[in-house]
Amino acid sequence: MTVNAPLPERLTPMASSLGLRPFYGDIHNHSDLSYGHGSFPGALKKAALQLDFVSVTGHAHWPDMPVGEPSVAHIVDFHVRGFEKLRKAWRGHYELLRAADRPGRFCVFPGYEIHSSAHGDYTIVLADLDGGPLCIEDTPGTLKAALKARYGDRALAFPHHIGYRQGARGINWGTFDPELSPFVEMFSMHGCAERSETDRGYLHSMGPVDGHSTMAYGLAAGHLFGVVANTDHHSGFPGSYGHGRMAVYAPIHDRDAFWQAMRARRTNALTGDRIHLLGHIDGMVQGGTVPPSASAQLQIEAVAGGAIDHIDVIRNGKLFRRFSPAIEPAEIDQSDGAEVLIHFEMGWGARGHSHDWTGEIVLDGGEILSVEPRFRGPEIVSPLEGEDTGHRLPSIGADERSVRFSVTAEANPNNTTPSTQGLMIRARVDRDCEIAADLCGQEVRVPVSRLAEGAKSGNLGLIDSPAWRFHQIARPGEWQWSGTTSLGPLEPGETIYLRLRQDNGQTAWSSPFFCS
Repeated sequence: MTVNAPLPERLTPMASSLGLRPFYGDIHNHSDLSYGHGSFPGALKKAALQLDFVSVTGHAHWPDMPVGEPSVAHIVDFHVRGFEKLRKAWRGHYELLRAADRPGRFCVFPGYEIHSSAHGDYTIVLADLDGGPLCIEDTPGTLKAALKARYGDRALAFPHHIGYRQGARGINWGTFDPELSPFVEMFSMHGCAERSETDRGYLHSMGPVDGHSTMAYGLAAGHLFGVVANTDHHSGFPGSYGHGRMAVYAPIHDRDAFWQAMRARRTNALTGDRIHLLGHIDGMVQGGTVPPSASAQLQIEAVAGGAIDHIDVIRNGKLFRRFSPAIEPAEIDQSDGAEVLIHFEMGWGARGHSHDWTGEIVLDGGEILSVEPRFRGPEIVSPLEGEDTGHRLPSIGADERSVRFSVTAEANPNNTTPSTQGLMIRARVDRDCEIAADLCGQEVRVPVSRLAEGAKSGNLGLIDSPAWRFHQIARPGEWQWSGTTSLGPLEPGETIYLRLRQDNGQTAWSSPFFCS
């Protein structure tokens, strides 16, 4: 048993029949490679804790930067210095990328980004670690030509934080090119740009979401694209929990397999939990183009990271079907044995403070099947907002009975922004199973039957001391679901995508199907 073990085929029969497995990554995030915080080598190590693949992004260029405006001179200054820092480090950074890459276990891609007020910001990702140069261009059109001339089909670029208005570094659908950009980034720490109204609005100083810069608007306008989420984290913590991640569907853990999946738009956008959400129409999975049909069927398979609230089928921008396991249970694996999800969370305490958590969680009367770290980095975007925290590198290890961890948790900075750390255990438990935990020297015993009734929490000391929480367990019928829905006639120009939301608010979106 390993940390981040892939889901077994018994939980993914549909995906397995199609020769696919979900893999999880973050290909847009930042470190001190340019103007972010957190060391670049440390970012690669943190990424390996909880991701299958990563690209740590450097800031490279901003052709229409407002250099003549004194009111934003401080912003211009750190961008200029960051661009120069990346140019000097670019050639040498490949050595660190190659050292971090672990074929079959952890895949590293080179990447950088170009800002643009007129066209929106683009992240460029390269397929290989052969030391290729930065291709710096001012428009998506010239960027496409430069990348194709140097890299052929081994480079792509995608718009990120698309929801800002056009002209303010949001997406420009007029210059969007699906050959350059197989997908768009519709969720990150900036917020959610699925549609105009969501519960994760943009709060950065750059402004709010504009309806004409959303995923929904792009689909309605007839554009062809998949969707991803990434953290856009600026403090050297790729995959920072809750800030955004992406999934690709590939046959094996392999660089070229991941690359082909990205090119084919076999991608999902995730807020945080490693959710498996796959659909297919007559053998074609999300991101693909399907032919018109007089009577199409959509098959869905979902394995979530917590209890599922609902799974939506969004057709032509409108809710077409909604499934809830609470109303229509459809457990995937119905074999004997109680397989549950145990989410452990730690942090809280007095504002402005942090706590170094070390501990061990032992199952007395159960078997640990997999462990998913849910670690996050500090909430710093601009270099003007603060300095790197300098916290030690988190660690996590597990066997069939226990999980051992070490991580620093900042106190929540306010009542709406979480800074907690966590992990999720998927386990098979006996009726009398108990959790025995050593939390920074505090001994805790919690019967799993108690967690079936609701969450169990505690503090390490008096009021305002760091606290912990074992969430209510999720039973198999709550975090697994599969089913088929009739679409009826499927006409040219139609789009369909899936959205899964858990009780804890974590969400996944599939890339759309396109009928042509």
